[in-house]
Amino acid sequence: MRKLILILSLVLFAVSVAGQSFPDSETDGQYYEVNGAKLWVVSFGEGEPLFFIAGGPGGTHYGLRSFDSLSSNNTLVYYDGFGRGKSDTAEVVTEYTLDRDIEDLEGLRIEMGFSKINILGHSYGGLVAQGYAIRYPDNVSHLILANTFHSYLMWQANDDNCNHEIKTNYPEVWKELMEVREKGAISSDKIHQEIYGKVPYGFLYAYNAGRFAKRTRKPYPNSFNSKLYYQMVGKDGDFIVGNDIGNFDFRKDLKDLDMPILIIAGRFDRVAVPTQMVKYKEYCPQAEFVMFEKSGHNPQIEEPAKEFALIREFLSK
Repeated sequence: MRKLILILSLVLFAVSVAGQSFPDSETDGQYYEVNGAKLWVVSFGEGEPLFFIAGGPGGTHYGLRSFDSLSSNNTLVYYDGFGRGKSDTAEVVTEYTLDRDIEDLEGLRIEMGFSKINILGHSYGGLVAQGYAIRYPDNVSHLILANTFHSYLMWQANDDNCNHEIKTNYPEVWKELMEVREKGAISSDKIHQEIYGKVPYGFLYAYNAGRFAKRTRKPYPNSFNSKLYYQMVGKDGDFIVGNDIGNFDFRKDLKDLDMPILIIAGRFDRVAVPTQMVKYKEYCPQAEFVMFEKSGHNPQIEEPAKEFALIREFLSK
């Protein structure tokens, strides 16, 4: 799904800030030194800090700028994780790990001088958010998990469902994909990624695909780090998850979290699939769970007024 995620990063910001003025992602930020690397941070607004953790893995903060209007109630902290966007990249790909992302969030909290933080993790970012809340619960004020994954089993369900949908609805693409896989191609190969990219983003990720029509705009630097992505999901990670993403599992720990928790799901999310999202009600029964009935993987784009009102109310508790 690498190319599909890249398309999202080029679309969301144009959708979210039309007619409004907010700091620029490329110029209106600063670097913080965290665990030996410089991380690019764009922060603005008033109130308690709300940290955003982007998806992928490999995506930048840029795709989450649709949340900018929340700056009227909170100080928003957007950042490019290690290896993404304007932040430093690793000398060797094995430096990219889920554990590193969790520790970088802690390091950034300390460097920015916050005692406690609110966190919103979207998609892969929710893995970092869950891991951080479990490891550093006293540092988390409120936790928001949006369209994310509780375990490697759920991520595998994402792969399986996406491939089923492609096979069923784009048989010509599936045929081409199977032909190259029969010859030994795997997810991380360029030809494999190019074929996957023929599937429209909105088909797998949206309730209303028209909201994700491709727009032409200046690209954000290092919008998607595919080397990081396949290091973390495994070399054939669009079919069989491996490495860090093939091993994480938060299910048994979620019930022990005692900070306020909001879990957001999309009825038409073919990635963080509803059959797995609803299991959060079992693994994290103390959380508030909301299913967005006219959204896919990005309710912040498809039902923004409803989601932003929900988040404001949640953070006020």
